[in-house]
Amino acid sequence: MDRIKSQPGPLFCGQRIYNGMPARELGSEGWHKPWSGGNGGNCLEAMKLADGRIAVRQSTDPDGPALIYTPAEMTAFIEGAKAGEADFLVS
Repeated sequence: MDRIKSQPGPLFCGQRIYNGMPARELGSEGWHKPWSGGNGGNCLEAMKLADGRIAVRQSTDPDGPALIYTPAEMTAFIEGAKAGEADFLVS
């Protein structure tokens, strides 16, 4: 997958949403763990933003950076993972 360069998006609580912004600035409501492995719940959390983009953060570091993806980027990632394109990461 090509390197993703997110542009600042619409305002959220008076601030621009951008890739790498502190996740705490997106608030604490609306984060979900779409999947959880056998690692005691230490996984990713995702939030769908009002403009349709998806924010992702590390559940153990909710104040850390949020990665912001477009719906097309997230779809490509999920479809690629389902097709086995990321299997090399766990083999």
